[in-house]
Amino acid sequence: MELVIASGVMAQILAHAAGAPASEVCGLLLRDDAGRVAAAAAANVHADPSRFFELDPGILLAAHRRQREGGPRVIGHYHSHPGGVAEPSAHDAAAADAASGWIWLIVADGQAAAFQVVPGGRCTGYSNA
Repeated sequence: MELVIASGVMAQILAHAAGAPASEVCGLLLRDDAGRVAAAAAANVHADPSRFFELDPGILLAAHRRQREGGPRVIGHYHSHPGGVAEPSAHDAAAADAASGWIWLIVADGQAAAFQVVPGGRCTGYSNA
């Protein structure tokens, strides 16, 4: 899957992460029929948001409902690694579902990198996300 994110959308994601430097922020990546990617911020409902993320299930369910009604497709999510690097952590890799084909966009220190999990648990990277 080719991933092209407009600079304005990437700026939105990076600003979301910069606004909460001590916590992992997260959100969904959505693609419309024209191929445009949008970001939808979501609350991180994990008990330890300084080290982990869990998307607000209500946001995820609503996005899937809109998708079924002809809205943009959920193609993945983004999250930040405060004080870390823009690479999947061991926890990220263990939590990833290869069957979903979702993109994982990880932001850290003003940088972003996108990954797609493949069978066997490996992540393949996308440059210049």
